Amino acid sequence: MHDKFVGAHVSASGGVFNAPLNASKIGAKAFALFTKNQRQWKAKPLDGETIEKFKENLRASGIEPKHVLPHDSYLINLGHPEKQKRQKSLDAFIDEVRRCEQLGLDRLNFHPGSHLKKISEEECLGRIAEAMNITLNETEGVTLVIENTAGQGSNLGYKFEHLAYLIDKTEDKSRVGVCLDTCHTFTAGYDLRTKEAYEATTKEFDEIVGFDYLKGMHINDSKPPLGSRVDRHHSLGEGEIGWDAFKHIMNDPRMNDIPLILETIDDTIWAQEIRALYDLIEG
Repeated sequence: MHDKFVGAHVSASGGVFNAPLNASKIGAKAFALFTKNQRQWKAKPLDGETIEKFKENLRASGIEPKHVLPHDSYLINLGHPEKQKRQKSLDAFIDEVRRCEQLGLDRLNFHPGSHLKKISEEECLGRIAEAMNITLNETEGVTLVIENTAGQGSNLGYKFEHLAYLIDKTEDKSRVGVCLDTCHTFTAGYDLRTKEAYEATTKEFDEIVGFDYLKGMHINDSKPPLGSRVDRHHSLGEGEIGWDAFKHIMNDPRMNDIPLILETIDDTIWAQEIRALYDLIEG
């Protein structure tokens, strides 16, 4: 009996109910999905039949709802400097949370937001926190999972302090968490490659944010080097991070019982990458 739940961000093309089937095909014990087209603002609401079929396929896959990590649309920017555009993002975000509710899923992964070089980092973080609190007040049962970013462009969330700030400002702390992306962590300047570097980075994360808030991980190697602030994923072992970091993760009990999700660049080898990660478990 292992305590690690590895999967990938699978396609939901043709209907969200296809995602659990796609996860099963690659031997996944967890998965991520978009509950709507991530490049469009509007999507038709989920109908009863679609929801039922999703739940049925999820049950058949043997994957628990808590090991599913839905991701919101890439268009959403909760920290947008312009009021109308921020409102549009907030409305879309609340809709994403409600879709998770309908599907019986208990968390939603999102990128915090971007200041677009028009407002300060702190002002932007304040707006994101405000949007999170409004969302939590208008929804129930879904935890907002903030993803750390590479810090490319004007994207916030690349420092552990940003994540801690957002958690601190969240009124209902029972419904906030974080997702650590290994590629983003590394390109934001936190090393993971050696045992010493891994220990130092996870210690810093625990002190600033706390492992209690870790609700998922994205397991990716990185094309760009350490601290480059560029977000480009690679297949495991092919990039700048290398296999050792993933071995540390797979043997770290703090990563038990959360979705560990591949977003590596070659989906044809996801089944092999999942097996390879499980093979890293010692004992």
